[in-house]
Amino acid sequence: MGVSEAEVQVPRPVRLRFGHAAVQHVADATGVELLHIKGAAADPSIRSADHVASDVDVLVRPDHVDRIDAALRTHGWELYSTFEHGSPFGHAQTYLHHAWGFIDIHRYFPGIRLAPEAAFDLFWADRRQVEIGGVACPVPEVDAHAVLLVLNAARSAPGMRGDVQTAWEQADEATRARRRALVERLNAEVAFAAATGGLERHRHERDYLLWKVSSEGGSRTREWWARIRAATSAREGLRIALRAPLVNVEHLGHRLGRRPTRRDVVLEFLRRPVSAVGEAARAIVRPTRRRRVMR
Repeated sequence: MGVSEAEVQVPRPVRLRFGHAAVQHVADATGVELLHIKGAAADPSIRSADHVASDVDVLVRPDHVDRIDAALRTHGWELYSTFEHGSPFGHAQTYLHHAWGFIDIHRYFPGIRLAPEAAFDLFWADRRQVEIGGVACPVPEVDAHAVLLVLNAARSAPGMRGDVQTAWEQADEATRARRRALVERLNAEVAFAAATGGLERHRHERDYLLWKVSSEGGSRTREWWARIRAATSAREGLRIALRAPLVNVEHLGHRLGRRPTRRDVVLEFLRRPVSAVGEAARAIVRPTRRRRVMR
C-alpha cells in the first residue's frame, strides 16, 4: 500500500528540516552532488517571511539524477509524480516518504536556458554549506539563491511573490547589479522579467508566451500552445503536440485519490475536448464584455 500525505504525522517545520537532512544523508552515501534550494535552505535575507514551504527541494547534478532516484526508492521514498507529467516544464520529480513527506528532485531549473550541466557547475562552484536538521547541506551562494527564488516566483500567483520583494526589490543597487549579471550568465532574462517586470520586452523570444501564461495565468489550451512554441526543436514541438490530447493519469489519480480505472481514463479523455471548447468560448466572451464596459 502506498503512503499518502495524510499519513505524515511529523509537524511540518520539523519534518521539512529532517527531510533535508535525510536526503543529504542519502546523497552523501551514494556520491550524489545536489544543492538544497528554497525553504529552510535559503538565507533569511532573501527569503520572504510569508512563504511557508510544503516540501523539500533539491537541484541535482543532471548526471546524478538516476542515481538519486534509485537511492531514494531504496530508502523508503515512493514516486509521486514524474518529470514527464509533474509540470509544464518537466523539470522536477516528486517523491513521498512516510516520515519526511514530499521531496522534489530538480534536474534543471525552469527559466534557465543555459545547459543544465553548465548551470549546475556554476552554482556548485560557489556553493556554501548550512546546517539543516543537524546535517551540513550544500546550498547555492546567496546571490545565486536569490536568482533562483525570483525565477521560482515567476511560476507563482501574483499574490504569492514575496520572495521577489526580499530577493530583488529590497536589495541595494550593487546587489541587484550582481544578480542581474548572473541572470544574464544563466540566460534567464525572460523568466526573470516575468517575475520582476518588463516581460513584454521579450515578446520575440520563443518562451515568452509560456512565461506569460505561467506568471499571469491562462487556459490549459493556451498553456499547451505556449509549450509547443517554447520547444527548442520541431521534433520536441511535435512530441508536445502529440501529448496534448492525452490524459495525465498521474494527475487524475491524485485528483481521484486512487488509481484510475480504464473507465476513468476514457471519461477524462472525452471530457477534455468539451473543456477546451468551453475555455475557447470564455476567451472570446471576456474581451467582448470588456469592450461593452468601456463603451
